[in-house]
Amino acid sequence: MIIESLLDTDLYKFSMMQVVLHQYPAAQVEYRFKCRNPGVDLVPCIDEIRAELSALCQLRFRADELDYLRGWRFIKSDFVDFLGLFQLNEKYVEIGPSESGNGEIDIRICGPWLHTILFEVPLLAIVNEVYFRRTSAHLDLGEGRRRLARKIALLRDTPDFGGCRIADYGSRRRYSRSWHEEVVTTLRDGLGGQLAGTSNVWLARKLDLTPLGTLAHEYLQAHQALGPRLRDSQVAALEAWAREYRGDLGIALSDVYGLNAFLRDFDMYFCKLFDGTRHDSGDPFEWGEKVLAHFRSNRVDPRNKVLVFSDSLDIPKVMQLYAHFKGRCLLAFGVGTNLTNDVGPTPLNIVIKMVRCNGQPVAKLSDSPGKNMCGDKAYVAYLRQVFEIPAEID
Repeated sequence: MIIESLLDTDLYKFSMMQVVLHQYPAAQVEYRFKCRNPGVDLVPCIDEIRAELSALCQLRFRADELDYLRGWRFIKSDFVDFLGLFQLNEKYVEIGPSESGNGEIDIRICGPWLHTILFEVPLLAIVNEVYFRRTSAHLDLGEGRRRLARKIALLRDTPDFGGCRIADYGSRRRYSRSWHEEVVTTLRDGLGGQLAGTSNVWLARKLDLTPLGTLAHEYLQAHQALGPRLRDSQVAALEAWAREYRGDLGIALSDVYGLNAFLRDFDMYFCKLFDGTRHDSGDPFEWGEKVLAHFRSNRVDPRNKVLVFSDSLDIPKVMQLYAHFKGRCLLAFGVGTNLTNDVGPTPLNIVIKMVRCNGQPVAKLSDSPGKNMCGDKAYVAYLRQVFEIPAEID
């Protein structure tokens, strides 16, 4: 059994789920799976993925797990009470070969947002682990350990980088659950205070680390169907977040409509209210410079704000960004696949993204072409027009 606890997911799933319970309990959504690697045959994995899905849907939150969640300052007691009754239901998930017949598979999750939001991370972890144990079952993890040791030494032993801290963001694309635990344990022991924490709640609890995360793209995408006017959906999403958390968990995601559209909406009120912003697409150096300038133009000292970098990072890139922005703002770095799936075989670049909410298409038009998933070209064109997004950002 790959997933043994419903805590084996990323923190932002719980923080978003609490907002859904309190503000959008009737919302209906659809998610779709995509593998971005060409030529990967996942069809032989389908039966095993289905079996793991069935096992996942038998899990319930244990009393000690609920007590752990109840201890977080931003989690409300009624949400924990709801989780005490919660169970994933496989009736909301369809898995089968793609009609294209090229080895791709279709995974479709469709149902109430409140009851489907926790599928994404464990399902992606299941697909990864099933695939790699079928294709590299006898892999010697010695190479992965050597690579990890070099990364730790580089960050720990390079002069003037003692203040550079990283976090594990690798749940979704990890090589396996056991390797993920070994990686984070090794990072904890090797980096000490330079490991800020992990996005994975199960590992945070088990290894006595800080769980990290706020919100994901799906949260802002859903507001395209939940908010007032489409043009106001980003503002509505941020205001709903502020109503729920009253200044806590204050990191805003900046690339659902591209950075320029985000900055138009992220006015002085949000600049002062939120602790910072997260980068997840586009050139990180240009992004950071624009965000710092935006804070200054809104009379906010950027030295008190956090820039979170989380887009396809490795340790050398983390160190380049740290050296560039050090002293000009607070910095955080989330490293994912390069930590949890750098063992030899090419990692899978797989995602599960929300594509519809309340029967309407939703989309992300980030600063990196190729990251978006929406089959409704007319809607994408309309979204570009409304948010003044250039056609090359698709």
